[in-house]
Amino acid sequence: MTFEHDKDGDRRRKSNHSTEAEITNPSRQEDKRADMPELGLALRTVYQRTVEEEIPPEMLDLLGKLG
Repeated sequence: MTFEHDKDGDRRRKSNHSTEAEITNPSRQEDKRADMPELGLALRTVYQRTVEEEIPPEMLDLLGKLG
């Protein structure tokens, strides 16, 4: 069974071409990279807080029932 949207011809791909703004102003790419350390730090912080968060007793009870 196939669906219309599953056909290879219907799939869209992202273009690897530079945007007009990047071609006319190459420093825009450097500007994007300058923000990356802050973004990475923010993501690591959120991840670490999530890992350290306690599991609610209700969730532990449900997990115990699965085992």
